Amino acid sequence: MLRIAPAFVQEIARARAPEDLHRTVKEAIRLEFSTIPPYLTAMLSLRAGANREIWNVIHRVVIDEMLHMTIACNILSALGGRPAIADAGFLPQYPGPLPMSIGDGLIVPLEKFSIDLMKNVFMEIEEPENPISIPTIALATETDVRTIGAFYMQLKATILALGDSIFIGDPNRQVVPQSWFGERAFPIHTAADAARAIDIIVEEGEGTTESPVDPDGDFAHYYSFEEIFRLRRIAKDTSVPEGFSFSGPAIPFDASAVWDITPNQKLTEIDRDSLAGRRASQFSFVFTKLMRALDKTFNGSPDGFDSAIGLMFELKLAGQMLVQLPAIRNGAPTGKNAGPVFEYSDIPV
Repeated sequence: MLRIAPAFVQEIARARAPEDLHRTVKEAIRLEFSTIPPYLTAMLSLRAGANREIWNVIHRVVIDEMLHMTIACNILSALGGRPAIADAGFLPQYPGPLPMSIGDGLIVPLEKFSIDLMKNVFMEIEEPENPISIPTIALATETDVRTIGAFYMQLKATILALGDSIFIGDPNRQVVPQSWFGERAFPIHTAADAARAIDIIVEEGEGTTESPVDPDGDFAHYYSFEEIFRLRRIAKDTSVPEGFSFSGPAIPFDASAVWDITPNQKLTEIDRDSLAGRRASQFSFVFTKLMRALDKTFNGSPDGFDSAIGLMFELKLAGQMLVQLPAIRNGAPTGKNAGPVFEYSDIPV
């Protein structure tokens, strides 16, 4: 379970003005983004044409996390704040704790897909405070820690208590890419809008206390990752009180069709003049363009979202080419392939 430092939740509870929420909402933006590199790294390590069901699940979750980041940016803009996505301090360090998490909590790496990664990292990130114990498993139900959902519920409660007067931001700065996210994307103008948007983030990640299904009919991220861990689909099951069980079709997994990439790849740990080094530099360059495009989009140019999404597809292609190449360091192969490098490039964009 991802443990959110209680100080952040307490800071939200003490807020009395919109600017009092700026720091914590900025951290929420960082948190939503911080799950994308590890999820994307695992997805890119799956060889093309193999393990497609698993690839599709992780890809859906990555898209959802982009929506959640967009929602958090819109809330900050509505509160009169400005996202700072292109700042050097925005990027988390991998391996390391996610933003707002307690120092002795979960350490998140960038590494190839594995069943253990699903269980020990991805499910831990998405685990709700009281997960539904779907038959065939027994899950922990700790209630003395602050989860991502608990953080957002406090943010929702504070926003509703403070009311519409805190929404002092320019409404023209709202990013509403319905062509990508459908009706899940909408402008944040009122406390009710913010509460509805926060519910989307929580329910898509954790589900509800009654059901593992999110409002769109998909399984919430935690349960989708659990399906991969169990290598079996969840299905409706009227014979059990929970209404669902791991009784659906098996999910195929070919462990040999996973690229053995370098975990937590850094540009400094690969020869820049090697083919993999050049591809890694290209990946970093595209990543930098993407983050700058998103920063511009969320800071007054909402029409730029389509261009930013185009860069996401370019990043995925660059990553697919990169992970196929052997990593070279000090002129010799390391025995592993190169991994995606989520660093800002020093090449001018």
